[in-house]
Amino acid sequence: MTPEAVLELVRRTMLLVVVVSGPLVAAALVVGLVVSLLQAMTQVQEQSLTFVPKVLAVTGVLLVAGGWMLRQLAQFAASLLAGM
Repeated sequence: MTPEAVLELVRRTMLLVVVVSGPLVAAALVVGLVVSLLQAMTQVQEQSLTFVPKVLAVTGVLLVAGGWMLRQLAQFAASLLAGM
């Protein structure tokens, strides 16, 4: 492989990682921010109050977008194998 091909493969891989993990990270970020604001307003500082909603939000996103994520990863793997 040429150095240009390796760089293109790394670029495509990094872009896929960002695209596939983006919805999960965004959901955890939004839920964490909302829970933190609620904790600040009510002055309840319980650690489990931040963990459980994030897990539920990430699970919900996986249920909704998991098929799409899997298709993206499978297409990328197929293109890698086809390029060999």
